[in-house]
Amino acid sequence: MKPMPSVSRVTEAPKRFVPPFENGERMDQKTFHALYLQTPVGFKAELIGGVVYMASPVSGFHSVPNFNTGTWLGVYAAETPGVQGCTDSSAILSDESEPQPDQCLRLTERAGGQSRWNEQRYLVGAPELAVEISNSTAGIDLHAKLRDYERYGVREYLVVLMRQQEVRWFVRRKNRFAPLKPDTAGVLKSKVFPGLWLDTNAVFDETAARLLATLKKGLASPEHAKFAAKLAKKLG
Repeated sequence: MKPMPSVSRVTEAPKRFVPPFENGERMDQKTFHALYLQTPVGFKAELIGGVVYMASPVSGFHSVPNFNTGTWLGVYAAETPGVQGCTDSSAILSDESEPQPDQCLRLTERAGGQSRWNEQRYLVGAPELAVEISNSTAGIDLHAKLRDYERYGVREYLVVLMRQQEVRWFVRRKNRFAPLKPDTAGVLKSKVFPGLWLDTNAVFDETAARLLATLKKGLASPEHAKFAAKLAKKLG
């Protein structure tokens, strides 16, 4: 891997920081990205359908399930060659779309993935799986953001709705998202990443213990073994 270039985002916020754009402002991706680089580390904004959305302060209703979900995805990636997880990484999808999913899972380029890292280490193209933890953003995540993910090639989209205590997992079928149905035990099973099993009843736990217990079963399944072997062969 090439050495990471220096990042131009400022590291400390001015005493009275004023964002370089307004919530709801329309702009193209290149303009948005250039302005976003002027914001301090920790500030979050997204471009969805050509519209700027700025994030609210993050509470434990978001951060705890986000951490647990990231742990779940991280274990899967560690056990599956050619699979990489990302947390809070901007994804350049088009000239009017640069969302920043809470979590994503992708196939590397060598493994046949559809996204790549550019020279500045920003993701270009759609990750195979995008994940959003929705506390106050459900209206955006289930509409504007879902449309962008669907339009620009995300293959699966997982939304954890905190207020409704509900999980929705969408899978691409004929270029449109369709709901993925859980089995009788309430387990959702990825179509893109065999063995990535999600216990929908455990998503809202304070710890990731039950999530990982179900994932362990998925990782021990014949379909995951076959998938991992196929990826290992591609990677040589």
